[in-house]
Amino acid sequence: MKKSELLFSAVQVPVDFAMIVLAALTAFSVRNIPSIIALQPKLYSFPLHQYNKVVFATVPFFLIVYAFEGLYDNRVTRKFWKEVLRVFGATSIGLMIVIVAIFLKREWFSSRFIILAAWILAVIYVSFARYLLQLTQKWFLRNLGIGVHRVLLIGKNEKMNIFSKMIEENKNLGYRVVEQIDTASLKTVKKIKKELGIDEIILCESSITDDEQEKLIDYCMINNVVYKYIPTGIQTAKFEISMFNNEPLIELKSTPLDGWGRILKRIFDLFFSIIGIIIASPILLLTAIAVKWDSEGPIIYKNERIGADGEKFNVYKFRYMKWDYCITKENLKNDDALKYEKELIEKQSVRQGPLYKIKDDPRKTRVGKIIEKYSIDELPQLFNVLFGSMSMVGPRPHQEREIEKYMEYHRRLLTIKPGVSGMAQISGRSDLDFEDEYKLDLYYIENWSLLLDISICLKTIGVLFRKRRNW
Repeated sequence: MKKSELLFSAVQVPVDFAMIVLAALTAFSVRNIPSIIALQPKLYSFPLHQYNKVVFATVPFFLIVYAFEGLYDNRVTRKFWKEVLRVFGATSIGLMIVIVAIFLKREWFSSRFIILAAWILAVIYVSFARYLLQLTQKWFLRNLGIGVHRVLLIGKNEKMNIFSKMIEENKNLGYRVVEQIDTASLKTVKKIKKELGIDEIILCESSITDDEQEKLIDYCMINNVVYKYIPTGIQTAKFEISMFNNEPLIELKSTPLDGWGRILKRIFDLFFSIIGIIIASPILLLTAIAVKWDSEGPIIYKNERIGADGEKFNVYKFRYMKWDYCITKENLKNDDALKYEKELIEKQSVRQGPLYKIKDDPRKTRVGKIIEKYSIDELPQLFNVLFGSMSMVGPRPHQEREIEKYMEYHRRLLTIKPGVSGMAQISGRSDLDFEDEYKLDLYYIENWSLLLDISICLKTIGVLFRKRRNW
């Protein structure tokens, strides 16, 4: 940890102490509020000085809990919202200690209101004080360079170049690249440390041997340099370590969506698809009327896509194109529509990779331009989720002719059900290149959780209110 971070960590202790005491005193001063709203709390028979003795006796326990929860590791790169959650958790643990103490020694006081009020106020006050302290710390970082971590990057590849550029463009990360090399030679590392200084080493180079890494790690431990590495190749997969006849085995895990994970996701899909259909039913009805009124043809357009394990299914969408141009077996002019689409892809596609996106698509209807711009055309896919061919969250469902252009590794996208929304949709909707979209979807497959699904669904709501680019 940098000296500046140690200083801010030391300052944080008395600040937390003051905020918790202030929260306790505020709770005591507003103790008559329950009487005003007719909750009839118990009357107090102890004076303020006696209450203060109880407060000053219990606050150190909160600080000890904070320390055990790692709240005094004040790195400038920490995420504030995560810190607030940790403050909430640690304060709740401290509250439990106070409740147990009061239960054992009831002569202190027994006001439930003052305990709960002090708990809520402590979370607010401590979080606010930490926010101000973090702003100060980041000001020193940006303007004076105090607290910046000097980092040596080992590896000259695309992944490390992206990492280096990210550090350079975002000063708030708290890092400064002193050098980027492609060797783990201790002689080179020692020279750079002597001339430029090194706080951390980040390695991302598959050609480095185990022996070289071992020596580098020993050097870092001896010289108090933080050692980190970015996984390359097969190391990026999830894994579990087990023992087999006293030998360690590493089992690669393709996705948590197996066994109970798959069951939980299906329950999640059923619940939220039903809720979504109920909430969206007025929009579904109005859109259906508008599509029927605007042009001839069916309201719902069924487009064949490839789902989990390569199985074909029909995606339901509101038709936003003129019927003669819709590519589906139900269209008698399907061959002509397919030929015309290929011509448009060659002339007007704005995406790279297997997928296409046609700019200024002339096939759209008047209503279609509106519903496609705001993704209203995709609402019928809630029924795909209900019937089990899709999920609320997952990779995009692609057409067979698109999948034929996949590289072999892209087929990992077909290991789970496609989704109505996903990592790619909340990160760039249809604006991302396919390779970037693949990386986001792969991250989702390897790191699935119900919390991640909920987070993506909530972010999708916000994304829907932003217009797509005017393709």
